Amino acid sequence: MRLVVVGASLAGLRAARAARGAGHDGELVVVGAERHPPYTRPPLSKELLAGVQEADACAFPCDDLDVTWRLGEPATGLDLAAREVVLEGGERIGFDRLVIATGCRAREWTGPGAGLDGVHTIRDLDDALALRAALTAEPAPRLAVVGAGFVGCEVAAAARALGLDVTLVDVAPLPMPALGPLLGEHCARMHRERGVDLRLGAGIVALRGDGRVEAVELEDGTRIEADVVVVALGAIPNTEWLAGSGLELDPGVVCDAHLAAAGAPGVYAAGDVASWPHPLAGGARIRVEHWTNAAEQGTVAGRHAVAGDDAERAPYVAVPSFWSDQYDAKIQAIGLPRLAERVEVVERTPEGDRFVAVGERDGRVVAALAVNGARRLPWYRRRVADGVALDALREELAGDPKALGAPAPQEAVR
Repeated sequence: MRLVVVGASLAGLRAARAARGAGHDGELVVVGAERHPPYTRPPLSKELLAGVQEADACAFPCDDLDVTWRLGEPATGLDLAAREVVLEGGERIGFDRLVIATGCRAREWTGPGAGLDGVHTIRDLDDALALRAALTAEPAPRLAVVGAGFVGCEVAAAARALGLDVTLVDVAPLPMPALGPLLGEHCARMHRERGVDLRLGAGIVALRGDGRVEAVELEDGTRIEADVVVVALGAIPNTEWLAGSGLELDPGVVCDAHLAAAGAPGVYAAGDVASWPHPLAGGARIRVEHWTNAAEQGTVAGRHAVAGDDAERAPYVAVPSFWSDQYDAKIQAIGLPRLAERVEVVERTPEGDRFVAVGERDGRVVAALAVNGARRLPWYRRRVADGVALDALREELAGDPKALGAPAPQEAVR
């Protein structure tokens, strides 16, 4: 049996390892659009960009893995009837089972000024190296970051570590809006205290310059002078190569609870490109663009892909988790914060430098958010998975000697 994995990043690598670990001794081909062997992406907007880590340190160990690598050869089509993956040069690779793990790409700026030199996105290793070279050029450049989500905030923090003047712009009223106002306020305060010029609630209309970017123009006419601009406006699933294949795309690959692609026997998806039903969302489909999800889903998809046709396949119900390192803060979230109707701080140190908050919906805990509370998050992940009631969680915390300490009731609700 030949297994083909399309996507040579974290999810694809984990799928290949899981397939071998499950006893698959047939052919295993991994197709990747990038020329680089698999590497980890979180350092790209943090340690690598700040110059404290080099590219070699990002590489995953994979010399021991028995696969045929087809790197630097993007997939451009999928023929389900013939069970073949079409490569950019026209070559077709047949498969018995297929794992789709093509991830996402950075969303580009398409308005006025698109194409100016000095405008960067950051998604892959080459992006990060090009941006690092731009940020460490002499004289020191002025940086504007458009988009205050995870990547934008991390780039801003890394650039401040390099001593650069940084302006962070977002149409949202607070940074990292996906995590809600409590974390957003904390993040805004953290960046301001370290010298970032925050322009929030401000949309941009154009990038200005003559061949090379010189400024970002805001909706109110304000002009932010910048020698380098990083566009951090989110990501788009890499599914264009699947157009016309017959797979259902919405916008990722629509899967069942076992990560099997809808209506396509023997085809699975994992990572940023997969959309699957999750019990935390009441069975609605979700898509998660974070490291932990890619790692866990890749393992499950690879194992399921090589299991016998009669094998039992457990549904993928892991609670999503993700993190962001900014300055001296590790910001973490588990569950689905966007579903929370209310967020309440439930643990906080007396100094206020470490805290945990929970997101509640219909009386149940659907998310937990933490700043420098990494040791506490596994406890919360189990309770989110169990659908614990908020009142029950408070009772447990009252008798938990490992808790950071509960805030006063008047400080608890945000």
